Amino acid sequence: MSAVKIIAIGDNVCDKYLSRGKMYPGGQCVNTCAYAAANGVPSAYLGKFGSDEVAAYNQKILHELGIDISHCRHFEGENGFAMVTLKGNDRVFLGSNKGGVAKEHSFDFTQEDLEYIKGFNLIYTNLNSYIEEDLPFLHTAGVPIAYDFSTRWTDAYLEKVCPYVTVAILSCAHLSAEDRAREMQKAADHGVSIVLGTIGEDGSYVLYHGKTYYASAVHADDVIDTMGAGDSYFAAFLCSLLKSSKSGALLAAEVFQERCSAGRHRRRKRRASAGSHADRRSICCKNVRQGRRLRLRDPHRGPHRTVK
Repeated sequence: MSAVKIIAIGDNVCDKYLSRGKMYPGGQCVNTCAYAAANGVPSAYLGKFGSDEVAAYNQKILHELGIDISHCRHFEGENGFAMVTLKGNDRVFLGSNKGGVAKEHSFDFTQEDLEYIKGFNLIYTNLNSYIEEDLPFLHTAGVPIAYDFSTRWTDAYLEKVCPYVTVAILSCAHLSAEDRAREMQKAADHGVSIVLGTIGEDGSYVLYHGKTYYASAVHADDVIDTMGAGDSYFAAFLCSLLKSSKSGALLAAEVFQERCSAGRHRRRKRRASAGSHADRRSICCKNVRQGRRLRLRDPHRGPHRTVK
């Protein structure tokens, strides 16, 4: 396997937990960089920073994690932030500044940026990154694009974005099985090669080459905070595909099918025996196993700063 690298282009924020008076670095792109690094895949972040304490803190943490931010944009003004609280162990968003400077300034990508991006195996971005108009240009780099549509896509949005996307994740827990399958197929019909549809604690589905694969979720006994759970899952999924490919290519069909077949085999094995407590908590696919290990971030121990 050749060395693989991921670049995340888009959002960065600090999550301000009003219930604790602390803030934590975040944003889907920053989370993806951190989780990729934890899965053994070097990553870089290309985004927009403001000039305030939030921006300085996020840059400090990214430096400490060894994540390259050399091509980021810097603007005067407020960095992105979100206000969060906890209800039980589930995070609840109370509001945000909608990305701060990120929504006010375009990326204005250059040919130099494009040459830099060509050095990566995968581009990750999402619908919170104000990047839709830049996708045609990024697509010319010839690097596969992974895109997180969260729960907020529309038919028009899929039609606009999907032609430039190689792998997509749709959060489908709010949909019926029939609606989930239909929405995943829409993304595939618009050109997405791998469509991942997550359904929360009930697992996830992947649509690939007209075939649908299913992986069950694993019960977690000690959930502290669900923030970043979806990002850790998607990052681990992408890292597993890249690391398992001899060429480092995302779409190595034999690798993808091998992973899915392994998942089915292990699920059958789990159903066939009662197993120990540890067996029942084991996960069926390597990529999911890594994601679940990362998803339960303990905000009391992670990087944070007291909110003034």
